[in-house]
Amino acid sequence: MRIDLLTREYPPFIYGGAGVHAAELSAVLREHADVRVHCFDGPRDDLGMEGVTGYSIPSELAGANPTLATMGVDLQIADKVAGADVVHSHTWYANFAGHVASLLHGVPHVLSAHSLEPLRPWKAEQLGGGYAVSSWIEKTAYEAAAGIIAVSGGMRDDILRSYPNVDPAKVHVIHNGIDLSGWQRPMGKAAETADGVVRRLGIDPERRAVVFVGRITRQKGLPYLLRAAENLPADVQLIMCAGAPDTPEIAKEVSDAFAELGKRRSGVIWIEEMLPREELVAVLAASTVFVCPSIYEPLGIVNLEAMACGLPVVGSATGGIPEVIDDGVTGYLVPIEQVQDGTGTPIDPDKFVADLSDTLNRVLADPARAAEMGLAARKRVEDHFSWEAIGERTMALYRQILDESAAS
Repeated sequence: MRIDLLTREYPPFIYGGAGVHAAELSAVLREHADVRVHCFDGPRDDLGMEGVTGYSIPSELAGANPTLATMGVDLQIADKVAGADVVHSHTWYANFAGHVASLLHGVPHVLSAHSLEPLRPWKAEQLGGGYAVSSWIEKTAYEAAAGIIAVSGGMRDDILRSYPNVDPAKVHVIHNGIDLSGWQRPMGKAAETADGVVRRLGIDPERRAVVFVGRITRQKGLPYLLRAAENLPADVQLIMCAGAPDTPEIAKEVSDAFAELGKRRSGVIWIEEMLPREELVAVLAASTVFVCPSIYEPLGIVNLEAMACGLPVVGSATGGIPEVIDDGVTGYLVPIEQVQDGTGTPIDPDKFVADLSDTLNRVLADPARAAEMGLAARKRVEDHFSWEAIGERTMALYRQILDESAAS
C-alpha cells in the first residue's frame, strides 16, 4: 500500500504540534507501507530525506495573501501524488491538496483534524480575507473526505458540531502519540549536561518552577497564565518556552504582560527560540509542574511530552485535554466556562485566572505529591499514547476505507 502524507510542516521546519504529529506518524507508518511525504518550505534534496518532497511557493504568488500562496503549493502537491492508494492530509494548509488529489486521481482522501477554522476566528487577524478562504477549504475537504481522524473525542464532537453535513460514521478518534524514547528524564551524565543547559538558559534548578511550552497564539491562553503568575509564591519561577507569534498584536500583548510581570517578581524567564529536543527535555526535567492554559486545544502534544518527562500537568478542562490528564492522578483540570461564539473566551476571565493560580499553587505546595503525579503521568503515556499503537490503528483505518471504496 502506498500512502502519501500531505503536511504544511515537516522537519526541519516544525513550529507546532501538527508538524510533530506528521513527522512521527510518517516514521511509524513506514514499518507497514510505502510512505511518501509532501510538505512545504522548499526541497529537502540536500537533507538526505528519502521519500520526502518539499515544495516552494510559486514565484507568482510570493507576495499574495498567505492563503493563496498555500493553495499554490497545494496544487503542485496534488499533481505529484499520482499513484498513491490513499492521500492523508494534515490541517487546512494541506486539505486543499488532498481534496484536489482525490478528485484528480480517484483515490480516497483521509484527513487528520488537529484544529478547526470555525473555532479559531482570531485567525482573521493573521489572514485577513484569507480566513474566509481557509474556512471554505476546510469545510469542503471535511464534507468530501472518505475518512476523518479526530485526535480526541472532544475534537470529534467539535467536528460534528462545526460541520453538521459530515457523516458521523466517517469520523474516527485516534489520539496523538508520543516518542517515549525521546521524551524522558535525563539520567547519569545526561543529567549533568541537562543541568548545564538549564543554568545557561537562566533557570535555577534548585527553585520550584512552572513551565509553559507553545506558540504565541490566542488559543494557548498565555495572557491568562501571565495574570495567574501574579499569585504564585515569590520563590517560584515561571518559564515560558514561547515563540512563533501569529500576529504582531498578540506578540505585543504577551510581551507587554511579560514585562510588567517581570517588574514585580523574579524568576520570570522567556525562551523565545525553538529549543532542540534534548534542551527542552532538560527544561521540563528541571521544572515542578507543566501548565496548559489553552482556551482551545484539540489534544495537546506538549502535554504528552511533559508527562513523558515525568511532570504533572495543570490544564484547562477544554477540548481534548481532559482525555490526556487523569484529574487528580496525573495532574489537575482547571474548570472553564466558555463563550460559545467560536473564540473560546472564558465567560468569567477573573474566575478562570484565579482557578488556574489556585490549582498551580496546590501542586507547588506538595512536591512529594507532585512527584507521584509525575510518575503516574509517565505511566499513562506509556499505556495509552505510544506511536506504535497509533500507527497500527491508522493502518487499520486505511484498509477499512480502501475496502469501502472498492465496494462502492
